Amino acid sequence: MKKILAVLPVAALLLSFTGADPLPIGSPIPNPGKKMKDISGKEFSFNDAMTKKGLLVIFTCNTCPIVKKYQSRINEVSNYATEKGLGLILLNPNEAYRNNGDSYEDMISYAQENRMSWKYVYDENSEMADAFGATRTPEIFLFNSDGKLVYRGAIDDNQNGPEQVTRRHLKIAIDELLDGKDISVKTTRSVGCTIKRL
Repeated sequence: MKKILAVLPVAALLLSFTGADPLPIGSPIPNPGKKMKDISGKEFSFNDAMTKKGLLVIFTCNTCPIVKKYQSRINEVSNYATEKGLGLILLNPNEAYRNNGDSYEDMISYAQENRMSWKYVYDENSEMADAFGATRTPEIFLFNSDGKLVYRGAIDDNQNGPEQVTRRHLKIAIDELLDGKDISVKTTRSVGCTIKRL
């Protein structure tokens, strides 16, 4: 009993850094009109990024080693989504790392270096990460044309490299969504760095 009581404060502390519970499948986009500063200097909301086919939201950053392993796949699936007519917006929620590689200026440089031509916005105070219940970078949220969540989780099933992937979760979900099918796997476990909240 003493051991359990000793663990509880630690568990509570860990939970305090993970934000809210993950957004349930079928949920609407949280705060869709919230304007966020993009690397272009303009401000965009989820409503601005949304198309008639849906919206792909990616929580990412500049500093996570797992994001860097995934960057070519982030680029690939971002191109695929936009070519298929989906809206796309990437958010950097690492508020505690703004002076350690995830500042607005760092975001601009990182996007240029990695040829990211999409909306990449500054999630101030991890506000949207908290609203979505996002805990990792990278972490994916795919919404349909009605703005309802249909897939949440990882890009694929192997963080180590594209050559070791056996299932491309997000691409399959995009194809199923656009084909009017039910998403066969609606949630997967995001594998990446914890979001650096204050």
